[in-house]
Amino acid sequence: MQTLTNMIIEHGLRDRIIRISQLSSLVGGSEGRLYGLLNRALSNGELLRLQRGLYILADRFRRNQAHPFSLANALIPGSYISFETALSFHNWIPEHVLTTACVVPGRKSQKYVNEKIGNFSFHPLAINKGCFLELVNRHHVDGQTMLIAKPCRALMDLICLRKIDWQGMGWQSEGLRIDSDLLRSITKKDLKILMHVYKHQRIKSFIRSMIEEIYFD
Repeated sequence: MQTLTNMIIEHGLRDRIIRISQLSSLVGGSEGRLYGLLNRALSNGELLRLQRGLYILADRFRRNQAHPFSLANALIPGSYISFETALSFHNWIPEHVLTTACVVPGRKSQKYVNEKIGNFSFHPLAINKGCFLELVNRHHVDGQTMLIAKPCRALMDLICLRKIDWQGMGWQSEGLRIDSDLLRSITKKDLKILMHVYKHQRIKSFIRSMIEEIYFD
């Protein structure tokens, strides 16, 4: 009998994040047959469960290792990579970040820990309607698609999350260890866009002060 893993590979889904509805279409027949094949693939370690109804093939069957950013976007649809995770991706901070941190629609923070695929955290922010994906770009890595905040958006998301008041450019370069030249490379256009993204006055005041220091020194 053909295995579920072989079916997934034959249908060109080996590097995809796979939903239970897709598996049902591949297998056909009864629900019992589907879950029999599914449980066998899980117990053999050929298939990994991300969460209920969401699966990926184990790395040994994939052409490319599953990227944590793509997995994060799949775990909570609509989320995007931000905070220190995005800053590290863009080489704005020197640290390697162990948890993939995301901004998520809604009001509930969530954490997801899986020893096989990594650690993930999801945080809501007070963002104005229609602005959720401002300065968030689609990236393609090893054939996988992921949404990642631009450095300036990731930085302001972090400021918003931590509720930090303006302390001058020195805090960002010393506290976060972001090179001052990178901070000054943020365009006035992007900072003005960010002024309309967030609801709270604290972050608006922070961005306003940053504009004044960069462009009116």
